Amino acid sequence: MIYQVVLALVVVAVTLADPGHGGHGHGHGYHHEPLPYYYDYGVYDDYKGTNFKQHEKSDGKAVYGSYTVDLPDGRKQHVDYTADHYKGYVAKVSYYGKAKHPKYYGHPVTFFHKGYGHHH
Repeated sequence: MIYQVVLALVVVAVTLADPGHGGHGHGHGYHHEPLPYYYDYGVYDDYKGTNFKQHEKSDGKAVYGSYTVDLPDGRKQHVDYTADHYKGYVAKVSYYGKAKHPKYYGHPVTFFHKGYGHHH
């Protein structure tokens, strides 16, 4: 879910930075210049185990960013990405740490389906 949100933000940022969406041929009478920007975003909730941070910047022509998220299995996922009008969205994904799985699982649960039939 978080990954999808980040992708949507990058697509919006690239669309807004596109000089072709300015006033040329659209009847607006003005031109939107691509604007550089920078932002940081982070969430840390020790109680729920949520740890997420993102950095992103744009020079008006391309978007550069990275984000790190704690995965449920104990690893960290780190993504460095760029997006522009020539190469599109390009991501380099890396993982840190070792996945941890519980040694003991609860008792297996069996579900029975009681069919409905005619009794004679």
